[in-house]
Amino acid sequence: MLTAYRRIFSHPGALAFSSAGLLARLGVAMTRFAIVAMLAQRPSAYALAGAVTATQAISYAVVGPRLARAVDRHGQRRVLLPAAAAGSAALALLALFSALGAPSWTLFVAAAGSGVIPNAGSMVRARWAALLGGTDDLHPAYSLESVVDEVVFTIGPVLAIGLATTVAPQSALFTAAALLLLGSWLLARQTATEPPRTERSRTERRGSALRFPGMPALVVAFLAIGAIFASVEVVTMAFAADLGHKELASPVLAVYAVGSAVAGLVYGGLRPPGTLRQRLVAGAALMTLTMLPLLVADGLLVLGVVLFVAGGACAPTLATALGLIEATVPRERVTEGMTWSSTGLGFGIALGAALAGQVVAAADPRTAFAVPVAFGLLGVAAVTLGLRGVRAGRSPATAEEPVATAPTVPAEV
Repeated sequence: MLTAYRRIFSHPGALAFSSAGLLARLGVAMTRFAIVAMLAQRPSAYALAGAVTATQAISYAVVGPRLARAVDRHGQRRVLLPAAAAGSAALALLALFSALGAPSWTLFVAAAGSGVIPNAGSMVRARWAALLGGTDDLHPAYSLESVVDEVVFTIGPVLAIGLATTVAPQSALFTAAALLLLGSWLLARQTATEPPRTERSRTERRGSALRFPGMPALVVAFLAIGAIFASVEVVTMAFAADLGHKELASPVLAVYAVGSAVAGLVYGGLRPPGTLRQRLVAGAALMTLTMLPLLVADGLLVLGVVLFVAGGACAPTLATALGLIEATVPRERVTEGMTWSSTGLGFGIALGAALAGQVVAAADPRTAFAVPVAFGLLGVAAVTLGLRGVRAGRSPATAEEPVATAPTVPAEV
């Protein structure tokens, strides 16, 4: 298993750009929790924190694909540095406005401005695609990046809450802005591994990457995955509180993340059979099936075991879905394609958390575990039906299916 990872990091610059991307992603992972922890002491704390966080998340999701399209057109360095500087400055202003007790509307303006934060994960994956595209080594690279996501989104909230509660309420957001800026600067310095730029006329003629066959279904699948993550988080916290052990919710959720990370590392060292599309359908189905025991879990120990097993389907499914995006969109549109996956995840997280909270309030935590199951079924339907006629999904090891060709589409609306 380790041989595959040693091989991908033997390429010059691979470790440098992957490490830089990890720093930038850690800053992004801290942002949501840093905002909530920072605003917890203001009047109407949780309502305000939720609204400001939602503003930041929606802005990030809307701006992200357009920013990624600019990256594909002009190159990572030319877009990454100014976007990271602007996004970090907006986060720092948000923290400063909070510290000064500025009017609430200033918080929303700063949160909306932080939507220009670049998606470092998509840029790292685009570099892997440029470096390893068409080879078996892309599989362990994407698996590793899925594990990195698990790590940063496990450590990020803990670090954010710890800084905000032990140092100063605004310290977590200042730290997130600094990590984002540092990681982006280090990534931009790696010019040798930067993917080539796209001709402007080709980019404009093809419009959004969503117009390529299968991309809408993949975005819906990522939305379902994000909703699963968020709803499991919300319902687990409510379930633990209902049993009188609220403090154990974090360790139980950590077990979920560990299961996903372990499975992702193992999966990356294997050569799984079948096409990418077949493996994605199997992964989505497995994510759903492993959620079913949540409906009958009667204690935190059982819940932890179920979540560990369920986590084992997460990172492999994410890695496969990302590989399918790389096989579906043209090489010069990979950054935008990867960013659409993050957009889907972001909207899914917001939707899953909101719906799970409503079901917990209206019924009970055990009943609310039906929410991640339902979103799992949505993901299965999306990849089974939405990718049915798409001639994509050929991996280097399984080449019986040709990669999709680009359709002729009108100019971007």
